[in-house]
Amino acid sequence: MQKVILVLAFLIPGVLHAQAPVSKLGSGSLEERLNQLERVMDARNSAQMALLDQMSQMQDEVADLRGKTEEHAYQIEQILQRQREIYQEIDRRLAAQPQSQSQSPTVDPTPVSATSTYSSDVSENDAYEQAIQLVLRDKRYDAAVPAFESFIKNYPDSTYVPNAHYWLGQLLFAESKYDQAKVHFSTVVTDFPDSNKRGDCILKLGIIAQQQNQTEQARELYNQVITEYADSTEAGLARKRLSNL
Repeated sequence: MQKVILVLAFLIPGVLHAQAPVSKLGSGSLEERLNQLERVMDARNSAQMALLDQMSQMQDEVADLRGKTEEHAYQIEQILQRQREIYQEIDRRLAAQPQSQSQSPTVDPTPVSATSTYSSDVSENDAYEQAIQLVLRDKRYDAAVPAFESFIKNYPDSTYVPNAHYWLGQLLFAESKYDQAKVHFSTVVTDFPDSNKRGDCILKLGIIAQQQNQTEQARELYNQVITEYADSTEAGLARKRLSNL
């Protein structure tokens, strides 16, 4: 009996502190109340373990999301770095070998810039990635054109549509199919004013006008690039072309 009383002396204050008043344990023999107390403590322990499990699960999910975010950030930085290198190469070539109006420009297709929105549609992402790889990895430009055309047809509301039009313009431009290229560059300029490829599309429209001996239109387009994208690489290229008109 003394041991039971001693146990109660230690347990009851803890239960009171844990908001489980003795008054709620009911009446009855000491053994019955001890059993009730054990059940209360077991229930509390079970609740605490459930909360710990939930917290552990949430921590795992946060860690997973953090890892994916870091991976996407790295991929975006790699794409941007590749774009900067290609722009620098184009700028270097133009500076070393200025082109006249009669020459057909050599313009490397530039990779798509990263956008603030990443599609959650895996099929959409795969279709776009396959079209991109036909250009960047496989150098199969003839196959890339129908791939981008099919992408635009199948995913007309995709966030990648303006970039798909841009790529089509670049590929057709490289083949000197200027009238077809103009359609896609103009689509980006007119229908997607927030596209980060719009400045380059205006520049390409200026180059096409220059190649087609439409000097005044070319001048207007180059000046538009300089006005709207003053500090961009495209503006620097437009200034060089203006100086050669």
